[in-house]
Amino acid sequence: MPKKKPKKGKPEVHKDLKGFEIKINEFGEIITTLEVDKLNVFLNENVDDKKLREREADEEPEEKEQKNDEEEE
Repeated sequence: MPKKKPKKGKPEVHKDLKGFEIKINEFGEIITTLEVDKLNVFLNENVDDKKLREREADEEPEEKEQKNDEEEE
């Protein structure tokens, strides 16, 4: 099986992640040019999490019931 040739240049990225780089140093530590919290906010806004779909679907009816209960009081 032939070895894969490494791609040259930088990959295309979302405009909000422009300049984002991630590396792993010799100690196995992840080094990034963007704070982890900012990266998590970006991912929460732009990526659909398959595992959370069921949770969100289950929570929606409960939230509606709570709102209706609050309005009745």
